[in-house]
Amino acid sequence: MALNIAAAAALAAALALAAQLATAVGRTAHWPDYTSMLAQWPAPLAWLRWVLGDMSEATFYKHELASLGMLAGGALAWRACRRGSQWQGFAISYATGLWPWLLLSSALGLVLSNLLWGWTIRDGQGWQPTFVAFVSLPAATVLMYGRGWKITFVGAVLGALLVTPSSLLLVNFVFAPLALPGVIGNVGGMALGSVVAFMLYRRLPWLTTHDNAPQIIAALPPEQVFGPVWTVRRMLADFTESPFFGNEWASAGLIVGVLLATALNALSPAYGSGLLAEILTAQALAAAIAVVVWRRQWIAQGWYPTYIPVVSVAPAAVLAYGGTATAIVGGALLGALLGPPLAAAFARRLPKDFHPYVGNVLSMAFSTLLIVPALGLLPGSGGH
Repeated sequence: MALNIAAAAALAAALALAAQLATAVGRTAHWPDYTSMLAQWPAPLAWLRWVLGDMSEATFYKHELASLGMLAGGALAWRACRRGSQWQGFAISYATGLWPWLLLSSALGLVLSNLLWGWTIRDGQGWQPTFVAFVSLPAATVLMYGRGWKITFVGAVLGALLVTPSSLLLVNFVFAPLALPGVIGNVGGMALGSVVAFMLYRRLPWLTTHDNAPQIIAALPPEQVFGPVWTVRRMLADFTESPFFGNEWASAGLIVGVLLATALNALSPAYGSGLLAEILTAQALAAAIAVVVWRRQWIAQGWYPTYIPVVSVAPAAVLAYGGTATAIVGGALLGALLGPPLAAAFARRLPKDFHPYVGNVLSMAFSTLLIVPALGLLPGSGGH
């Protein structure tokens, strides 16, 4: 256990240091910042940057270079998986062999969401959660029902028609007026839209009787495999669990991409907040704590939602309180302790024809709602 803790701490420190260095270099701008992208929207280049940025928004990076890095790493992992390479890392998309279909459905849902709801960016407050279809129902539909054009398009279309407007309504009319983090509305909309879709799927016999769904048979490795190297790999892989990649090569591409974006202009990723270093530090710390604390659950169950705080509480706390030390440490620690078991508890209580990711996003919503406002009461948090 001591070696696991040391490995987790080393990776967290390395990521934090890399982010600080990138921020220092990025004080001289060599790439358009986030504000200029919004000012030029919906010009074609700005629109393309926005849509590509949506692919990495689940980690709060919102940058085209981070997204392209994640896609490149995912493609590398897929190629290695097809070849059975020992260097593939955690098999992408849970060894289902569905990564291309999953990515296609998510990407189509994302493009449709932006085509249907992009007008809210101009008419609203500048930012809107158009990204939610990329990390929700389309991918979950493919994972539940398998490959095929019908399944791919149904997931994409319903993601754009049900998930995105649900998030838009919750963000703009519930949580923004209450001055609560937008991520609560984002993931709440994912849960609401997906529940409606899964209930609708019950009325589509060709979906419910489809025999192409993947069967994942996880052979649990012996406990000694879960050592320091596994800890580091798992921490990295958790950065791309939201788009259902769950692979360390995809995550490495994502992180390298956002570090490059930061070095080119520190005000380009993370909504132009200049807080990428603090966000990545909090995420790395949250991943370290969650993977170490819940390692036994990984051993017992073969998979456990340790990624929850990485894409919800930890970065939300940083943005809410300006990257104070209290927000970074408090958000990471409390999110890592509460988020994963809450997600597992929710998932266990879902109907069998609901993808368990619904429980995960519900956990993100509730843990963020409970933890982030509470952190504002602590000394040094930056809250009022």
